[in-house]
This record gives sequence, structure tokens and C-alpha cells, in this order.
Amino acid sequence: MRIAVLDDDRLLLEMMERVIHEMGNTCQLYETGQACLQDLRQETFDMLIVDWELPDTSGPEVIRWARQHLDASLPILFITHRSEERDIVEGLQCGADDFMTKPVRVAELKARMHALLRRAYPECTDDVQTFGPYTFTRSSLSVTFGGKEVVLTYREFALALLLFQNAGRLMSRDHLREAVWGQNSEVLSRTLDTHVSRLRQVLQLRPGNRYSIAAVYGLGYRLDSHEI
Repeated sequence: MRIAVLDDDRLLLEMMERVIHEMGNTCQLYETGQACLQDLRQETFDMLIVDWELPDTSGPEVIRWARQHLDASLPILFITHRSEERDIVEGLQCGADDFMTKPVRVAELKARMHALLRRAYPECTDDVQTFGPYTFTRSSLSVTFGGKEVVLTYREFALALLLFQNAGRLMSRDHLREAVWGQNSEVLSRTLDTHVSRLRQVLQLRPGNRYSIAAVYGLGYRLDSHEI
């Protein structure tokens, strides 16, 4: 999972970065609301963690913007020094899914993150997953549709399954690269484009079919589902 963390406390950011990596996720750290909002306009994340007090805006304002412009299912965790009931109510009413008071305790942070991610993205470890006419089989790295089986490379399979699992959701280029090639990978942008082009061809993911891959200029890709 790809997680954005917004807080102006550098020590807390470093701790949260370590915890998120220990959980097997990647993260992007922000110390100002402006920097975070700028990236949220062009990047995609699986979760957002926001502090209330920020140097240039407030956590509630960032969350309200996120709820107006981003995927409604994006899980958001609020972190703050405030602990009064009215503050908790305001934090939840502005769009946060959960609320955590400082000082941040590692075990509690992990538990709350696990709960939010599990609810938003139910984990499926089944060897076989089906999406409409497409059946994905992990053990053979193959996809069957229209009575035909297509064997894919590991990266092609991972990319295709990720897109199907997030159908209808815009996935930024960096998000896709990190998820399929790894956070530290220096894979070129054209490598992603080449993989997407091949998936379009071999899986017939084009307009006029049940599913198609749409390129969103300057941002990334989205798998769209169409009623036929």
C-alpha cells in the first residue's frame, strides 16, 4: 500500500516512516499542507494520515479537500494533540475515518492502520480471482477470458491484477511503478507504458469491450468497466 503522511513534526514523520515500512507499505512524507495538496492533485495513495495543526493550513481543511476531490473510499486517519470530545467530533465530521491522539503509540498506530486498510481493501489471497469474463490464476500467472488462456510475465500479471482490483480508480504512474516494480526501482516510465500497451493487446482491454484501460494524461492509468 502507498500511504501519504502529513505532519510538521520531523521526528514523528521519521517514526511513522519506519513503522509504515515495517508493515510492508511505502510512504510519502509532507511537512506542509500545500506540498501535500499539490501531490494529491497528481498522485494517488491508498491511505492518508493527517495532523491537525499545520504551519500553513489545518488538518480539517486538507481532509475536506480530499473528500471533495479524491476517491470517497480513501481511508483517512487523523492524528492530533487534541482530545476533547468536540475535537474528535469535528475531526470525524470533516471526513476522517478514525482519530488518534498524540503521543503516538506504535502498537496502536499499527492496529488502527491495519483496521482502516483491511476495511478499505479487503485482502484476497485466493489463487483464483474473477472479474467479469476475466479469471486470474496466481500460480500459473495466467488470465482466462473468452475461453482462451493468456500466460503473462510476473510483472504483466501483477500490473493487470492491480488494475482489475482497483477498477474505476485512477492509479498514478508512480503508484503503479512502486506497486509492481518496488519502491526503490528505477524503472523507466516507458517500461510501464510498454507493459500497459501489451495488456491492452493481449487482454483486449479497449473501448467497446467489457473493460478498457484509459490513459489520464500526465497522471496515470485507470481500468474502466463498461456494460455490454
